Amino acid sequence: QVHGYKGVKFQNWARTYGCCPEMYYQPTSVEEVREVLALARQQNKRVKVVGGGHSPSDIACTDGFMIHMGKMNRLLQVDTEKKQVTVEAGILLADLHPQLGEHGLALSNLGAVSDVTAGGVIGSGTHNTGIKHGILATQVVALTLLTADGTILECSESSNAEVFQAARVHLGCLGVILTVTLQCVPQFHLQEITFPSTLDEVLDNLDSHLKKSEYFRFLWFPHSENVSVIYQDHTNKPPSSSANWFWDYAIGFYLLEFLLWISSFLPGLVGWINRFFFWLLFTRKRESSNLSHEIFTYECRFKQHVQDWAIPREKTKEALLELKAVLETHPKMVAHFPVEVRFTRGDDILLSPCFQRDSCYMNIIMYRPYGKDVPRLDYWLAYETIMKKVGGRPHWAKAHNCTRKDFEKMYPAFSKFCAIREKLDPTGMFLNAYLEKVFY
Repeated sequence: QVHGYKGVKFQNWARTYGCCPEMYYQPTSVEEVREVLALARQQNKRVKVVGGGHSPSDIACTDGFMIHMGKMNRLLQVDTEKKQVTVEAGILLADLHPQLGEHGLALSNLGAVSDVTAGGVIGSGTHNTGIKHGILATQVVALTLLTADGTILECSESSNAEVFQAARVHLGCLGVILTVTLQCVPQFHLQEITFPSTLDEVLDNLDSHLKKSEYFRFLWFPHSENVSVIYQDHTNKPPSSSANWFWDYAIGFYLLEFLLWISSFLPGLVGWINRFFFWLLFTRKRESSNLSHEIFTYECRFKQHVQDWAIPREKTKEALLELKAVLETHPKMVAHFPVEVRFTRGDDILLSPCFQRDSCYMNIIMYRPYGKDVPRLDYWLAYETIMKKVGGRPHWAKAHNCTRKDFEKMYPAFSKFCAIREKLDPTGMFLNAYLEKVFY
């Protein structure tokens, strides 16, 4: 019999959302997961599977049964010829990287955080940047899904293809992902070059930046013209780093946190802080190189609130300039730096924010200095209004105020996904408060 725990309090990484599940399970095998689902059917309980707990929203919260997949974290199979690996869904990407390295393999693209599970990363539509690269879920070539009634479905382009197109971005609502097969590439090194620019320059030359660098993104510093451009590209250079404890930590974290805390009493300081830190940390050209996963991932030091929407790539300039104009016409509205702008190739996954279109992700942020919430609702609302106007779709893992009506407009295949969900989970075992807003 699988052992569950009472009285566990779940909190997400940023400590912005939490819940107290009635029972908390850490299964070690498929059989144990099956037992939990059987128990849930008997007692009419809801079930939520949680991965690394990094999602800045309540997408993983439940007061029913919570299944933590951390003990199902093995690399099961390596096909060196096809460069494909099969992993249990609970494996952390941070633990997978060195194991892939032993086989001379790597993932072609990764998000900023690696303390996340394979099952969670695909389920929430996690992305990085690079207009030739899709969201992380596009690297999935097969997966196995345990449905509410205890059936195991093997899904790929060639079997259960419809479920596969839905399950690659599954939102945790189709069942329990047990294994994921990922398409890898030969291990590679990346060089990262960071240099200063202006918003007008980058927006006017967007296509040329996208052509110049395989993984291009930029950071805009609100209340200014300042932009930091980041190029990441394949290299044969030996590993080198421009990291420096004093600048990165003493200044870039401790001093910044203190000043942001003061600005929570004096909001007028925020614009000055954004310009000062750009001058301090981002006006020199910086270069570093390392193994791909070391360059893709960076440490999130700040607890924070974020929003991240995908808009059609050709709307990038219009949306950013409008956000800038709104901040200029409302001097009381404050925006922390940076606004991070990334680019992703379109795909055909039903609920992918990049469904059928190349996209620009525009991520806004408000830090919580010493855990203190800074007023952000005006900024949040202004941003959401612009995003909706240009046809945006919110990142599933991040907080948003959209409902089923919105999603029906945003996603051409929304009703198709709903039909698949209702067939796989007719009683709504895998729903929670977050998902009810999405589907009802």
